[in-house]
Amino acid sequence: MSSESQRIFRCGNAYTNQPDPALNCKPLSGGNVTVIEGTRVQGPQAVQPNASAANASVKVDVADQRQRDAQAQTVLQAELEKAQKLQAELMHEWRNGEPERRAAEFRQPQKYQDRVAQLRAALQRAQADVAGLQRELSRLSPPVQTGAKP
Repeated sequence: MSSESQRIFRCGNAYTNQPDPALNCKPLSGGNVTVIEGTRVQGPQAVQPNASAANASVKVDVADQRQRDAQAQTVLQAELEKAQKLQAELMHEWRNGEPERRAAEFRQPQKYQDRVAQLRAALQRAQADVAGLQRELSRLSPPVQTGAKP
């Protein structure tokens, strides 16, 4: 072995004998370096058998599961109503892309453009939130049938 292959470099928190110039590695001088490897994170393949065994031994009562589902649906419904209210407020302020100008915005048009951009982004987020909550609610329960039949 050459002395270069035995040289050890510190690259941030990692030690190596093959430095990476992009990481600004510094050579270590004197003394020995002992590296103790930590535990490795196991992939999903190793975890899956244990998880399925645990799930098989823990059964949830049907009534308990229905109660949990009902609670989840209540929470999602409340969140949906909040998101819809926020969306309605933003739509009112948005006024079809022409929000009302504020006093300071008459003198500084850039402020108005910035506020319009922020309002557009907030409106898009609110619409995405409403759509996501509606998707989650539709997954929890089958669609509710109304009185009309085809």
